[in-house]
Amino acid sequence: MQNSATPTHCPYCALQCGMNLTPVPDGGVEVTERADFPVNRGALCGKGRTAHQVLSSRVRLTSPLVRSEGKLVPATWEEALDRIAGELRRTRAEHGPDACGVFGGGGLTNEKAYTLGKFARVVLGTSQIDYNGRFCMSSAAAGGIKAFGLDRGLPFPLEDIPKTGCVILVGSNLAETMPPSLRFFNELRENGGTLIVIDPRRTKTAEQADLHLMPRPGTDLALALGLLHLVVAEGRVDEAYVDERTAGWEEARAAAMAHWPEYVERITGVPVPQLRETVRMFCEPEAAMVLTARGPEQQSKGTDTVGAWINLCLATGRAGKPFSGYGCLTGQGNGQGGREHGQKADQLPGYRKLDDPAARRHVAEVWGVEPDSLPGPGRSAYELLDALGVDIRSLLLMGSNPVVSAPRAAHIEERIKSLDFLVVCDVVLSETAELADVVLPVTQWAEETGTTTNLEGRVLLRRQAITPPEGVRSDLEVMHELADRLGVEKGFPTDPEEVFEELRRASAGGPADYSGITYRRLAEENGVFWPCPAADAEAGHPGTPRLFLDRFATPDGRARFVPVSHRPSAEEPDEEYPVLLTTGRVVAQYQSGAQTRRVDELNAAAPGPFVELHPRLAARLGAAEGDPVAVVSRRGRAVAPARITTGIRPDTVFMPFHWPGEGRANTLTNPALDPTSRMPEFKACAVRLETVKP
Repeated sequence: MQNSATPTHCPYCALQCGMNLTPVPDGGVEVTERADFPVNRGALCGKGRTAHQVLSSRVRLTSPLVRSEGKLVPATWEEALDRIAGELRRTRAEHGPDACGVFGGGGLTNEKAYTLGKFARVVLGTSQIDYNGRFCMSSAAAGGIKAFGLDRGLPFPLEDIPKTGCVILVGSNLAETMPPSLRFFNELRENGGTLIVIDPRRTKTAEQADLHLMPRPGTDLALALGLLHLVVAEGRVDEAYVDERTAGWEEARAAAMAHWPEYVERITGVPVPQLRETVRMFCEPEAAMVLTARGPEQQSKGTDTVGAWINLCLATGRAGKPFSGYGCLTGQGNGQGGREHGQKADQLPGYRKLDDPAARRHVAEVWGVEPDSLPGPGRSAYELLDALGVDIRSLLLMGSNPVVSAPRAAHIEERIKSLDFLVVCDVVLSETAELADVVLPVTQWAEETGTTTNLEGRVLLRRQAITPPEGVRSDLEVMHELADRLGVEKGFPTDPEEVFEELRRASAGGPADYSGITYRRLAEENGVFWPCPAADAEAGHPGTPRLFLDRFATPDGRARFVPVSHRPSAEEPDEEYPVLLTTGRVVAQYQSGAQTRRVDELNAAAPGPFVELHPRLAARLGAAEGDPVAVVSRRGRAVAPARITTGIRPDTVFMPFHWPGEGRANTLTNPALDPTSRMPEFKACAVRLETVKP
C-alpha cells in the first residue's frame, strides 16, 4: 500500500467522480474528498462513499472456483486456466470458432475492453462478442452517428450546462442515478436558466424542474415530434442555421407536421398547453440543450426517438454552438470507452467499423495479423445471449451479470444453464457466476491501474491504490495466460500502460482517436477529451472538450436531419395486460446490484425491490402500502411490496431492476429490439397486477 492518499475515480457510474483513497491505521483504505476534479468537485453519492467496502475479502472472491460434482469448489489458477483453455479448444474443434462467445461489460477499463475484443478475434477467431453496454446507450450512439457522424455521450463538458438557457432532460432521474451531477442543473437555475424534465414519474429530479411533463411510457418519439411541429407552426425555426449547417430538413419537417398538438396529446397524455410552454421555454433563450437517458433510448424505437430530439435541436439551431446541443447521459462507468475499442459486435478500436476494409487493414497491422483473418460483425448482446446453448456452446463472460440485468431474464438464465461451458471473471460471486463452470477472481478498480472514459468523453486515469489479495489476478493476466495456452504467445501484455500504448496506435486516425493521450498526460491534466490525435512533440494536441463548433463529423460537415414518425411500442396494453411497466434505478443500488448489495449501508437504504403504483390503481387492485403485489407479463411473474404514490401515472407501474429472485424486474421486460441499435425495450411493456394471498 502507498503511504499517502491516491487520487483516483469512483468505480460506478459514468460521472467517474474523483476521489482519494487514503490508508487507515488498521489496514485497508477509506474514501476521502478530492475537490480538484471538475465533474464532482469533491461531492460523492452514497455508492461512491462506500465503494471501498467492496474491496474487503469478506465480500469478494479470492480464489478460483471450478465446478466439481455440481458444486463450485476452490482450485488453483493453473487448474482453472488449463480447464478453460481445454474447453475453449474443444468447442472450436467440434463446433467452429463462432461456437465460442464472449460477453463483456461497460465497467471494464479501456485496456480490458480493447484486449477482450482482440482476444475474441485473434485468439478465438470468433465474431460472437458483444457487451452489456448495448443495453445502456446504443440507441443514442446510433442516433448521434446518423445525425452528427460521431457518437460521444456529451459533446461538451458538464460545466457548460449552467451557462445555457434551458435544458430538456428526457427520461433521466439524475438525482438518484448521478447525484453529484445535479449541482450543474441547480447552478443552471441559479443563473436564470430553466429545467424541463420529461418522465412518467414525479422523481426527485422532476421535483427540481421548472416544468415536468409526464408522458405515457413509450411515447417520447411522438412528444418530440409534437414539439417540432409547434416549432414550425410558431415560426421558431432557425432558417439560416438550417440552410448553412444541416441537410434533409424538408423530409424531417414533413414527418413532424403529421404530429399536430392534439394528436400528440392523445398519444402521450401531455396537455397541449404544456407542449406549447415547453417550446416557448426551449426557444426563447439564446442557447439550449436536450439531454436524453435510458427513458427514451431503451425502446424498440429508441434510435428514432433520439433522432427526433436531435431534429428539434437542429431545427432551432441548438447544436454545434456554444452552450447548446444534444447529449446523452451515459450510464455505466466506462460505457463510453467500453464501446469505442472493440468489445462491441460491429466495432474495432478507435470506434472503427468492423466491416470497413480500411479499418480492418489498420487494426490488423497493429495486431500483426492478416485483415482477412479478422471475423466479421457478430450478434448484438441480447441476440448473443439468446443463442447460448444453441449456436454458442461456450461463453467467456467478464464484468456482467445478465441473470439479473438482461431482458426476459428467466429465459436468458435458462440459456446460460444450457451452455456446455461457462467461465466468469468477476470480483464477486454474482448470480451469473453461480452458474459458471469456472469462476476467476479478478482485480477491481482500486487494485489496478487503467483508463476509463466518462460521459463527457474525458479519458481518465484510475490509479492502483492497494495490493490485491493473494489469489487474485487481473483480467489482462487472465487473457495473457489463456492466449498463451491457446497458441498465441505474443500480443497480450499484462501491463496496462503497455496495452494503452498499443490502443493509442490502433485508435490513431479513427473517430475516437486516443493517439495523442498518454498516461503521463492523464496523470497531470485531470483527463483529456477525445478526439486527441498525436501531434508533434513540441505541441501536443489539447484534446477536444467541445465537438462540432466548426463542422459536424459528416463528409460535408453538415448535420443530418432524419425523418421519423411515431409508432407504438412493441407491446401495448390490452384487456389481459392493461397496465404499462417501466423500470429504472434507485439511488442506493447500482445496475444488477452485484456489488452494491454487498454493502450494509446501501442495503439499509434500499433493501429490496418494490412496485410503485398510483393510489387509484392500488384501490382498484385492493392493495395497501407494503402489500405484496404480483406483476405479470407475457414473459413471467415478479412479486414485490407495493409503494403507493401520486408521483406516477395511474396507467403505469415502476420497478427497480437491481435484485434477483422473485422480485426480479427483468423477468418481465420485453426483448423486442430496435432495428438499428438492437437495444431491447426495457422501458415499456404490458403487464397485469394481482394481489398475493398470505
